[in-house]
Amino acid sequence: MKIFSVYGYSLSGKTTTIEYLIKELNRRNYSVGTIKDIHYEEFAIDTVGSNTDRHRKAGAELVTARGLYETDILFKERLPIPEILKFYTQDYVILEGVTDFDVPKILCASNIEDIKKRMDPRVFVLSGIISNELSSYEKLPAISAISDIEKLTDLVEKIAKDWSPYDKY
Repeated sequence: MKIFSVYGYSLSGKTTTIEYLIKELNRRNYSVGTIKDIHYEEFAIDTVGSNTDRHRKAGAELVTARGLYETDILFKERLPIPEILKFYTQDYVILEGVTDFDVPKILCASNIEDIKKRMDPRVFVLSGIISNELSSYEKLPAISAISDIEKLTDLVEKIAKDWSPYDKY
């Protein structure tokens, strides 16, 4: 599988960029999975007092909530990305908001100040709102997922990291 991350501040165009990339990768006959990193301390699917919370508190090591239209497996810890990737078999996995894993990155930004604050040496392209104003920043291209998704996806195909669950991390 190939993996890469799309990150940036809230409302910079991350999710829109990912939506367009998923659609274009699917159009090119690739299967796609995603991992969304949520940075809010209050976030929890497993809410206090719910049945799954009660199972966990009673000592279950792994809890699964199986609904009519989805299945959620609840771990009692924050898993490292390589552990999560073991559940994936898709051609591409897009990480949203993940900055702590060594993969190529797309930085979405709203302005140049955002770029300066969030720059990482693994960034290979800029996208999101800033790509409506710039075609490049320093030596990095800025490509809009909305108006030039083919060009952005071509670059992703070249740069995304090959990854296997058997890789050492």
